[in-house]
Amino acid sequence: MKIGLYFGSFNPIHTGHLIIANHILNVTDVKKVWFVVSPQNPFKTSSTLLREYDRFHLVQLAIEGDDRLKASDIEFSLPKPSYTVHTLAYLKEKYPNYQFKIIMGSDSFQNINKWKNADVILKNYHLLIYNRPGFNISETHNAKVELLNAPLLEISATHVRKLVEEGKSVKYLVPSKVEDEILANRYFKKTSQ
Repeated sequence: MKIGLYFGSFNPIHTGHLIIANHILNVTDVKKVWFVVSPQNPFKTSSTLLREYDRFHLVQLAIEGDDRLKASDIEFSLPKPSYTVHTLAYLKEKYPNYQFKIIMGSDSFQNINKWKNADVILKNYHLLIYNRPGFNISETHNAKVELLNAPLLEISATHVRKLVEEGKSVKYLVPSKVEDEILANRYFKKTSQ
């Protein structure tokens, strides 16, 4: 089975993530998309992150009822920070009959040379890259790359967090169950409020 691995902090997951996953399922040979929640991305500070189990729970709520999508906490038991190359090695060993493809934005692909053991990833994995405005791909590093023109929305987790912090609505930016959970638990609110 072909599985698309969508790595991210998902802090929080939003509608843009879900639209990209759905698009990949519609236009590629991928049969399932796993949202791999990264406990600590080596390129991001952990101080702005919700606890990994809270982010994982939000992903579970967002994809509930869609059996093409899966929330994965596989990196929670691996050393931190999370390096994609380590996760891929672990998954390949654990699921030898699956073929994994990596889903990423063109912005992330432009920085792939900064990733740990990027050459291993580029040589051994098929990459599904969705275009992000302002990040055109001109160099593919001889990797197996499939460029996708996924429908894009100008939604970011940073924007969602800022709206919540300001007490503004995030309706339609995140699934309603995710919005309810964020509000009920006062996620992304400053502690002084």
